[in-house]
Amino acid sequence: MKPVIKWSGSKRTQSNKIKLFFPNSFGTYYEPFIGGGSMLYTINPEKSICGDICKPLIDLWKEIRDNPSLLADEYTFRWKRLQEEGYTAYYEIRDNFNISKSPYDLLFLSRTCVNGLIRFNDKGEFNNSLHYSRSGIKPESLRDIIKDWSTHIQGINFLADDYTITTSTAKSGDIVYLDPPYFHTKGRYFGTINFDKFLRYLDDLNQRGIKYLLSFDGKRGDTDYTINLPKELYKRHELLPSGNSTFRKVIDKENEKVFESLYMNY
Repeated sequence: MKPVIKWSGSKRTQSNKIKLFFPNSFGTYYEPFIGGGSMLYTINPEKSICGDICKPLIDLWKEIRDNPSLLADEYTFRWKRLQEEGYTAYYEIRDNFNISKSPYDLLFLSRTCVNGLIRFNDKGEFNNSLHYSRSGIKPESLRDIIKDWSTHIQGINFLADDYTITTSTAKSGDIVYLDPPYFHTKGRYFGTINFDKFLRYLDDLNQRGIKYLLSFDGKRGDTDYTINLPKELYKRHELLPSGNSTFRKVIDKENEKVFESLYMNY
């Protein structure tokens, strides 16, 4: 799998491990924190409803699904501007995104910002800088990736809404995969969630007989960030390796092994 969107908290390195914990069969697949879509690609469900509260991200997913050639053309146009005009093109496109929330701008920024780390400030504005030593993925390569993903996500319903609304139609027999903003990484993702509300939501899924898998805080190096979820909310907890800490590598030039939690209510 080659990512089409660079999104913080990607499960690309973990997706095949997480897939091993899925039931052998299920109804509709729900993913209300879609992000870069690694789990969606790996699971490749017959029927799915996916969402995120970040509307430009959902608009981008819809373009990947419905208009892959146009999306590739728009990236090519911006990428060529960057090569010809230099850094000023990047910051003009970033400024435009923060006004228009264009999904075309978002794809370009995700592919040319520092280390692909998409970050937003408290106003929801994209605020990461240009990666000066890299030119961004070449248009012809990204075009092939966009087409591949578009083929995979035909028929997927994408919603720009709160996680509770995205999964409101789930019923017993369906499966929900949750990858919310982590408790200890507030401010690095678009939006945050209220932890107490989220716990009530997990309890509601249990009461409705809906199976879920939850990726959440784990361990980084010698530091344990594991959250003490109420025991009655889940039946199994695993720690899955997810490589080294990207943020620590960028900020402190250190490599730390990262393990993320996976909770299941079955």
